[in-house]
Amino acid sequence: MRRVRQFAWLLLALTVLASLGAGVWAPADYAMQFREVPNSPPSHQHLLGTDELGRDRFSRVLYGTRISLLMAPAAALLSTLLATLVGGVAGYLGGWWARAAMGATDLFLSMPWLFLLLVVRAMMPLNVAPVTSVAVTFLLLGLLGWAGSARVLCAGVRSLHDSDFVLQARASGLHELRLLAIQVLPNLKPVLLAQFWISIPVFIISEANLGILGLGVSEPLPSWGSLLREMESFTSFGFEAWKLAPLVLLVLVVSSFQIILSQEEVYA
Repeated sequence: MRRVRQFAWLLLALTVLASLGAGVWAPADYAMQFREVPNSPPSHQHLLGTDELGRDRFSRVLYGTRISLLMAPAAALLSTLLATLVGGVAGYLGGWWARAAMGATDLFLSMPWLFLLLVVRAMMPLNVAPVTSVAVTFLLLGLLGWAGSARVLCAGVRSLHDSDFVLQARASGLHELRLLAIQVLPNLKPVLLAQFWISIPVFIISEANLGILGLGVSEPLPSWGSLLREMESFTSFGFEAWKLAPLVLLVLVVSSFQIILSQEEVYA
């Protein structure tokens, strides 16, 4: 199993490096159109062929991978920070603070998360600039994806609230907020890291779902969601297997995250 985990790390590292070097590896810009060869099969010039607009698929996969793999961790970081703020304060203060915060958390968890994203994103203009659509999409993911982590962190803070070292620090006159920041939260570092890593594949898949429905990253900027959306017009993959490249890459990356996380739990 250790070799499987090492292979997962290697696959993630290679994918990230390839996407970061998209400007070097890509044979053309992601928006450049080769109008004389639309929907062409793989060739020496176009390794994965071209799409219906004549854009190089290999270039778009590289740039789309960079968007998804860089912005999903950013959304996960925002989500983890919000969960720390809500869950940490609620767990430490207890009382009606905890009841109010956990009530809001339960409300978020009871709502269909994907449909909530769809409603919020659909209320915005569809003709936004591509860069703006990237920021908005992953900002929404971060702002709406904190509830589950907040419950975990609230329980973790409650378990440390009355521990011996916290009681000793409180008896020494340490201010409550400094006590929370210096004594409690650092001891929850493994929990925070776990929630951060768990959120990344969730946000990758969420963006892909939004992109398939046309509510994710705007064209011509590619992402895994927009690349997967192109498959809705495909009728057969029997002789065009190269068109499955975005889907295969998405499955491999998400599976690698799951393998790494499951192995971390075993070793913990």
